[in-house]
Amino acid sequence: MFRLWGKEFKDNRMIRDTVICDDSDDTRTHKIFHALEAICYEFDLSKPIWLDSTIQEFQRHSKTRFTQDHFVDSIDFDYLEIQVIEE
Repeated sequence: MFRLWGKEFKDNRMIRDTVICDDSDDTRTHKIFHALEAICYEFDLSKPIWLDSTIQEFQRHSKTRFTQDHFVDSIDFDYLEIQVIEE
């Protein structure tokens, strides 16, 4: 079971979160992209842009943050954090 935890933070407080579960036979990368898409749909956000630093951080720690620089639209929180909690 693959689970990805998505959290929105503002002023160092978590304002909302969700966990997306995926039991499919897809690759890890596809599961991450599908879960991130589901998180953005649930939070009513545009999909963030993966920068090189974001990719490297996610590969090292299975966790990364998306700030205003990663979104085309303006956001009303400080950052969106995603973290793999089970593989």
